[in-house]
Formats: sequence, C-alpha cells, structure tokens
Amino acid sequence: MVRPDPSVRLQALQAATPRALPQQRIGRRDGVQVEVDGRARVDFASADHLGLGQHFSVVNALQDAAAREGVGDRASAIAGGRHVLHEALEQEVADWLGYPRALLFESRAAAHLAVQRVLLGGDDDMCVQDTLNHRDLADATRLAGARLRRYPHLDTEGAMRQLRAHPDGVALLATEAVFSADGATAPLRSLALLARLQHALLLVDDTHGVGVVGEQGRGSVAAAGLGTAEVALQVLGLGDALGCSGALLVGTAPLLEPITTACVGGYGTSLPPAQAAAALEAVRLARREDWRREKLTELIALFRGSARRHGLALSAAEMPLQPLPCDSAEQALAIALDVQQAGLWVAATPADAAPQLRITLSALHSAEQVLALVEALAIARDRTARTVAVPLSA
Repeated sequence: MVRPDPSVRLQALQAATPRALPQQRIGRRDGVQVEVDGRARVDFASADHLGLGQHFSVVNALQDAAAREGVGDRASAIAGGRHVLHEALEQEVADWLGYPRALLFESRAAAHLAVQRVLLGGDDDMCVQDTLNHRDLADATRLAGARLRRYPHLDTEGAMRQLRAHPDGVALLATEAVFSADGATAPLRSLALLARLQHALLLVDDTHGVGVVGEQGRGSVAAAGLGTAEVALQVLGLGDALGCSGALLVGTAPLLEPITTACVGGYGTSLPPAQAAAALEAVRLARREDWRREKLTELIALFRGSARRHGLALSAAEMPLQPLPCDSAEQALAIALDVQQAGLWVAATPADAAPQLRITLSALHSAEQVLALVEALAIARDRTARTVAVPLSA
C-alpha cells in the first residue's frame, strides 16, 4: 500500500476552496483611513468597532508600559509569576462584566482550548455547538479530544435534542453571542434555560458583543438579563470592539481555579504587559464613553436604511458587523474589488452559510462615509449583474 502524497491532498483542498481577495499589503493607518497597496481607502473591514485601537490614551498606555517593561513578557506565568498589569486587566474586566474572576490569554483560540481541555477530560464528555460558531470553538473540542455535536443555527430545540441524546458525561453548551459568520444574535435566555434543565455548562463567546451591547457595553449576557448563575463562562477577544490583543475568560472561582492552574496556555510566555496596559485603558474608555455605542447605533440604522432604499440584500443583523449576502463567491469578490476602486475597503468572505460581503462599522466613521459606501455597493452590484462571467483572479 502506497502512502498518499500530502501535496495531492493540498491541491484538492485548494481547488475546492473559494478564493477571497488577493493578499493585500496594509500600510499606514489613521482612524478609518488605511493605506492598502499604497492607496488610501476608507476602512470598512476592521473590527475596531469603538475606534479605540489608535486612541491616544490607549497608545500612550502601551508606550509607557513598553518603556518600563519591554516589548515581551519575561516568562510563563507558571515559571515566572504573573505581572501586576495582567492582574489589573483581569480585575477590571471581571468587575465590568459582573463576574468574580477573569483569566487573560494570548488569544481567543487559547482561551477556548484551555476551557475544553480542562473541563472535558472524560471519554463521554461532549461540547454541543451552533453550526455557525467561530472555528476556534470547534477546533478546541477536537483538540481536547471531546465529542463535538452540532445543532442547526440558532435552533434551541436542536441543541436540546443533542443534549438529550447523549446524557452521559460532562456537557458544555457553547455559542457565540453575536455570530461572526452572519451577525445574528444567539437566543441566550433559551439556551441558558436549556443548559440548566439538562445540567450542562453554558459558555458564551461574546467577542462581538462586549463593548458594543448593553449598559456600559457590558455585553450580550448582561443585556439578556443573565449573569453568573445562568452563564458559567464567557470568552471575549480583545481585538474587536476594544481594538487590542489577547482574550479573557471570565467565570466563577470554582471553574476558573482549575483552569488557571492547569490551562494549556500556562507554560507559554504570557501576553506582553504593555499589551495588557493598552487593553486596560481601552476597557476603561469603553465603560465610560457611551457616545461610541450611541454613534454605532446611529450608523447601523443609517447603513441599513440606505441599503434597503438601494435594494441591497441585508441579513437580519443589527450589529456593527453587517454581512451582505451574495449569489456566489465570485460575485462577492467582484463587488469588493469594484468598491475598492471607489476608495473604500470591504472584505469578501465566503462564510460557512453563504458567500457574502463583510461590512464592519466603527464609531469613527462619518455618516457621509457610510452613505458613500452604500452607493458604491449598489453601483458595483449592478455592474457585476451585467457581467457574464467574473474571473476569480480579477
């Protein structure tokens, strides 16, 4: 028997994968203005929803901490202890979200893997997930060696069927609060009730909700009237609404204690203290500056209203992430390239559910920029509709 050549498998995967925008080089960034391949464009592809990534006080916090502490961390937490800036960030976020504890990780993927490696150690343990969960969640289950069970998107009854069908072992019910694939919001109250009835732990990834949703930006869980009693664990990436790096896991002490001492990230070098200082300042700004959320709400309504008037297809999402469904990956790519010629930058992302344009709004965008984007999208849509064939390499 001859072992298959890995290059053949890679070629087959490449041929079956829809092509996205050609890799582009990002230069100088100034607010929502970004240099792409040497040309200035208005950025509608950044996840910096609150516009904090370049805020002067966030940048100053990073620079001051880097000047004192350097650009990296000295050792892993297990080998060399935890920096006071890491602990300050954890305490601030725990207080913000109303949880007893928080634990800092270098990435969202690392946080999810740590949770599932520690909590799902038995042969019969499983993680039940929405089909459109971010890939980090599903990959964590596979790497943890647990059983992965999926339910149809936003279908609480489907989740119930999966939990009832596998009553043995520990069960983790995991969902995004705001889905990165389509911008939809999860039925958190129904899922919380289901988790309680089926004796499962509920984990909510609120990367796209914290900072944007709810009073003081406390996120989707608080906005749904839920807390630690219903949602045992939350994960939030710091690279979206807060414009920084890293991720945080928040939860109760009995859950976070074993994860703190046994997590897979414990032996790696921690997030640089300067990055923690920047994120700490971003959290403080997000908590007190409500105008950023108010501005986003206005821009979302403006975008959706104008898009409807131009006959653009819209998802049901009313979040800063605004996916525009397309007929094909080719159409999404062609529209994105066409819009770039108008000095605007959007992402063409064939998502798990369907190909789409991925529009992300920021509190730094102006009303004029949003209206210009909608007009450019409508023109590009009409132009591509008249095209007989759109080459993927365009």
